Amino acid sequence: MEPQRGRPKKRELMVSEPQKAELERLVKQARQSRPVAFRARIILDCASGRSNAAVAVRLHTTGFTVGFWRNRFIAEGIAGLGDEPRPGAPREIGDEKVEQVVRLTLEKTPKGATHWSTRMLAIRTGLSQSSVSRIWRAFGLKPHRAEGFQLSSDPLLVDKVREIVGLYLEPPHHAIVLCVDEKSQIQALSRTQPVLPMRAGQLQRRTHDYQRHGVTSLFAALDIATGNVLGKYYRRHRSVEFLDFLKRIDTAVPPDLDLHLVLDNYGTHKTALVRHWLQKRPRYHLHFTPTHASWLKQVERWFALLTQRQIKRGSHRSVQELEAAIREFIAVHNQQPKPFRWTKSPDQILTSITRFATATHAPSTYARNQ
Repeated sequence: MEPQRGRPKKRELMVSEPQKAELERLVKQARQSRPVAFRARIILDCASGRSNAAVAVRLHTTGFTVGFWRNRFIAEGIAGLGDEPRPGAPREIGDEKVEQVVRLTLEKTPKGATHWSTRMLAIRTGLSQSSVSRIWRAFGLKPHRAEGFQLSSDPLLVDKVREIVGLYLEPPHHAIVLCVDEKSQIQALSRTQPVLPMRAGQLQRRTHDYQRHGVTSLFAALDIATGNVLGKYYRRHRSVEFLDFLKRIDTAVPPDLDLHLVLDNYGTHKTALVRHWLQKRPRYHLHFTPTHASWLKQVERWFALLTQRQIKRGSHRSVQELEAAIREFIAVHNQQPKPFRWTKSPDQILTSITRFATATHAPSTYARNQ
């Protein structure tokens, strides 16, 4: 008798009604066990008469994977779709030891330090440093890192958020909305040694020390509709300088348009000198952000771009040189301005604030105002 040549005949897949019902149940529980749900879907597709290649294309996998789980189901049934025990030595660190590491990390601090290191905690618990690291990774613990936060305590938080975000999402007709702020104390710095330029395979290099050559303050107004920026430099940032910048805005904007200015609560914006000037010009409407809520001012995002692209890595030997660099940045920006796109509604923002305040066990101004 001649030996059989070619590929072996594919084993027939038979799925009973109870098995089909169980497979369909597993598919619907994808959130609890995605790998098992995926394997159950493979078996159901194979049972419908499709070939391994067709199932692989349909489920975006490989023919080998389809054939593997098909054969496993034929041999072991639904129980074969689960994961087999992984090889390796059993775990040596018990649950009590793991709990001790987690509790110490979260609830205690070492003597003479503000937070644990893997070495200090290893000495305290008697475990190895690598074991402590694995436990921290498993529970997402990072004692060496910290993040800052600031919740607004403004009693009018809700009203101000709705007012300012409403201006962004639905600007008033026959008016211009400007985000106005000052970036103060911009330092003109130069490195003590020449900056070495970037080369192929090598980053730009510069010394860590620098020389100071004075400071300047930039007053800027961002048009939220067009993205255009109006700027002016001052050596100081008092109410006198702020009033002078308002006069610059008043000259630049056509007199038949109303002006809505989004400002923070800096003292120079609310002095008697500024108030008396504004009272004589009814086309001005001021909208103050809540305290500790500078993220509501779009001009802050533009300041970040200015810092990242021009100031941070620049080297300027005089204030005039620094101001010339900023002036060039503004000119290039205004050639092709692009407004920032505000996407979140007031309700979404306030919901996020409430959720964060609740998670950190802090009193929520939003919740108190509802």
